[in-house]
Amino acid sequence: MEQQFISELPANIVFSAGSVKSKSPSNIALIKYWGKRENQIPTNASISYTLTNSYTETELKFEPKSGNDFDVKVFLDKNLQTNFAPKIIQFFERIEAYMPFLRRFRFEVHTHNSFPHSSGIASSASGMSAMANCLIKMEKLLGSSLNEEQAHRKASFLARLGSGSACRSTYKGLVVWGENKALPNSSNLYAIKYPNQQIHSVFIHFHDTILLIHEGEKSVSSTVGHQLMDRHPYAEKRFIEANKNLEKLLPILKNGDVFAFGKMVEHEALTLHAMMMTSDPAFMLMKPQTVAAIDSIWAYRKKTGNPLFFTLDAGANIHLLYPDDIAKEVHEFIKNELKQFCEKGNYIHDQVNF
Repeated sequence: MEQQFISELPANIVFSAGSVKSKSPSNIALIKYWGKRENQIPTNASISYTLTNSYTETELKFEPKSGNDFDVKVFLDKNLQTNFAPKIIQFFERIEAYMPFLRRFRFEVHTHNSFPHSSGIASSASGMSAMANCLIKMEKLLGSSLNEEQAHRKASFLARLGSGSACRSTYKGLVVWGENKALPNSSNLYAIKYPNQQIHSVFIHFHDTILLIHEGEKSVSSTVGHQLMDRHPYAEKRFIEANKNLEKLLPILKNGDVFAFGKMVEHEALTLHAMMMTSDPAFMLMKPQTVAAIDSIWAYRKKTGNPLFFTLDAGANIHLLYPDDIAKEVHEFIKNELKQFCEKGNYIHDQVNF
């Protein structure tokens, strides 16, 4: 399967300088994957919402060079980031088999996030997705004959090798990554867009407000957290459950049962963090304010009957998920009750991107 992604550019191609740009959103998983195998292969399938306002914009400048070393400079908001270049070079090493011309160029990466640095939004997903999209555009400039569908799939494939969840950020809407029997076209190698016609309209107009509980660096990185699943006593049971939960979610997405949706999504979020707390060594990424905010959300839902739910990524910050028709009420609740749990009172209003 991987063979389909090897570049078909001719060996005698004439290389020239150029520049390409891409804008790619972050995403938030509803059914989580936690744990992966060699070459960024997920241990279970996942599904995510692509966001609208949380994105990365990247410009990739390139010019031919001599020598056989990778040559990369990375600028974040016009400031040179020497610690970012090794990450891009590692990415290039992973994808060189599919983009064999990379050593022939000198690269400058100019990138910008629409959200604050260390805000708990998955910048690796949007960043690596934007980079993969740029590389596909570069390949096409150099003469690749990829059609739109092939280019989109290869971008997702490449993005996965940079950051697993980045492969989901190459598509809008609800996106699935990982093989699951309920979705015959699903793959471990790249993400696929979940068909809009299988989604009730209520879920197409969902909001996502991110409560920035903790804006600093996590105590345990996602990379290390994934690795700890290799010897986790409950890992295999979790992988089976996650795939079953995805299968259970699909009819819910179609029939529009928001409370069944919320129950599943919250269960997945808490299960993710339960796996962290039962790892060896154990670790905890939630903060006291995370737990306090969850208690407040549950109390609000019990009191009002409004379908306000939460999910968590691998961190302390909370993603509030709610339908469009209660957005005004929820915004008041955030301002009056939940803001107090946020570091510096910060939160970000976003919505899903279809």
